[in-house]
Amino acid sequence: MFADIILPIPFDSFTYLIPPALEDRVMRGCRVVVPLGKNKIYTGVVLRTHNNAPAGVEMKAIIEVLDNTPVVNEPQFAFWQWVANYYLCPLGDVMKAALPGAMKPKDEKALRESSRKRRSSTIDSLYSNDVATLSALSPPQQKAFDEIGTSFLTKNVTLLHGVTSSGKTEIYIHLIDKYLSQGKQVLYLLPEIALTTQITDRLRRFFGDRMGVYHSKFTDAQRLDVYKRQASPTPYQLILGVRSSVFLPFQNLGLVIVDEEHEQSYKQQEPAPRYHARNAAIMLAHMFKAKTLLGTATPSFEVYHLAKKERYGYVRLTQRFRDMQLPTIEVVDTKEAKRKRLMKGLFSPRLIEVMKTALEKKEQIILFQNRRGFSSFIECKTCGWVPHCPHCDVTLTLHKKTSTLTCHYCGYTTRIPERCPACEENKFTDVGTGTEKVEEQMAKLFEGATTLRMDLDTATTRTQYEQIISDFAEHKADILIGTQMVTKGLDFDNVSVVGILDADTMLNLPDFRSYERTFQTLSQVAGRAGRNNTSGHVILQTRSADSDIIRQITQADYWQMFCTQMTERQLFHYPPFRRLIYVYLRHRDDQLLDHLANDMADRLRAVFGERVLGPDRPPVARIHSLFIRKIMLKIELEASTEKVRQNLIAIQQQMLALPVAKNLNIYYDVDPL
Repeated sequence: MFADIILPIPFDSFTYLIPPALEDRVMRGCRVVVPLGKNKIYTGVVLRTHNNAPAGVEMKAIIEVLDNTPVVNEPQFAFWQWVANYYLCPLGDVMKAALPGAMKPKDEKALRESSRKRRSSTIDSLYSNDVATLSALSPPQQKAFDEIGTSFLTKNVTLLHGVTSSGKTEIYIHLIDKYLSQGKQVLYLLPEIALTTQITDRLRRFFGDRMGVYHSKFTDAQRLDVYKRQASPTPYQLILGVRSSVFLPFQNLGLVIVDEEHEQSYKQQEPAPRYHARNAAIMLAHMFKAKTLLGTATPSFEVYHLAKKERYGYVRLTQRFRDMQLPTIEVVDTKEAKRKRLMKGLFSPRLIEVMKTALEKKEQIILFQNRRGFSSFIECKTCGWVPHCPHCDVTLTLHKKTSTLTCHYCGYTTRIPERCPACEENKFTDVGTGTEKVEEQMAKLFEGATTLRMDLDTATTRTQYEQIISDFAEHKADILIGTQMVTKGLDFDNVSVVGILDADTMLNLPDFRSYERTFQTLSQVAGRAGRNNTSGHVILQTRSADSDIIRQITQADYWQMFCTQMTERQLFHYPPFRRLIYVYLRHRDDQLLDHLANDMADRLRAVFGERVLGPDRPPVARIHSLFIRKIMLKIELEASTEKVRQNLIAIQQQMLALPVAKNLNIYYDVDPL
């Protein structure tokens, strides 16, 4: 007897001999311990058992079976295979992403002991079974709820397009209650771990211990407990989590809710599989014949396009809860203010005035700056020398509080030099603005005000996330300064002012999605103001005050922005009119990589013709000491996904078989962001 085993490495599977003593225990979906190479031991998952001995290969045997019953069920296997096929990656990469880290060690005994010791910190023990009664949706909410139900009669996917603070979460809660009462499971996806902090307590009040929470900031033991509970005969009925939650072992899924469906955080960037959790969730629901609700105030073009074509259902919610007014968005021309020398550091006189008034009223402020650190880089005033990362083609970001220069790609860190290594002078200036600099300047402007900063430097753990959000919600700070983390659905009652310090950094990105993303991000952060009978005021600082996109943001004119951008996208064959696939090649030898990239582009053109663009150097053309080339494919929507996959995998294998291609890394990014 033999078994094909999926291992957490970039291959589909390996075949092993099943020792006679283990034949009765090795079954599809169970974990086994196997050797690989000379000295390595891996935990893998049994894909299948069979009697077909591989020819001409010395077989290694399974060492140990870790489970008495399968830990991966049949719906999961089908879903894993879809992810591997659609996103052009091996099953091993899918398995590595799908299973909690604690399920992949060799020592199961030690794992059980660790889980037992840490069980007191898991979610079940923290909550009672007491649950609150659901409250009378408002008339607009009830209307939207009823329309969703009607839409689900004929559509499997529905878009809920509701303005910020319109009460979408309350509608979700009523939908969840409806499906749980039918004995169905519900998956509720959020784009950021920070959001689970605010919504967990709210959902617990209604669903008690029927709900499990799952994300990467939990310990290995906690995630293992949730996974095992889902695979048991008494699983959680409701799972609240981020993108990795789609890989949990659901048994009777009836509804998937994808909140803030437009968010980029749903797309896995590194490592493979580079899946989009929204699209994967739609497929997961389809496999269970379940329904999917996509909710947002600023829909992604792909989803909105499908809704307008009536492929998806569409429900609009135009009123804020309790008829609260949308915040007033006031544009400040910083180019003009700087010309007149009116700017005080990063702040216009108008923003300072509005913030001062809010602080006098004991109201809170959110300041949005989409870059962490103190400044983008430092520069020698004498000779212009700028420190770069030795491993990546980027400048090092200044972090003033720690007196360090850091690469935000590979993590390389060094101390700020006392003297310029090029000219020996000791006069440096910082260029650009990050959240740290904003925090420093705020302390000088408003000495009595207390500030919190939320970015990847201050919120690296689940505890830090929760503490920052809790402290600001309890008004232990007057001002919250943050990156995109502060834009994603956070709900604070006392925020009256939002300051967008520099809208232009997003507008000027060399990306066909830059206007769409700018509209989404700035509209979302503006929506944090005036959420509880507090009149909201947004100050949007920009050097492009007369641009169409700024006008569309201030007028909340999503439709006009959508129409303008869609005309361009159709003309130049971009999504949602074509599918994009990026081909990345990485190698340590820059010149050899040029040769190999051109070779692969020629092979791709022989099959796909003018659909192939490149190769070219991406904006950051070296990361972790590996040079990078990118090739773009624009594929028609009606093209056979399977044929495209077969051709791309075949060309990849041809390239990797070349004698000169040793150490070449090739991977695909399907539907890139």
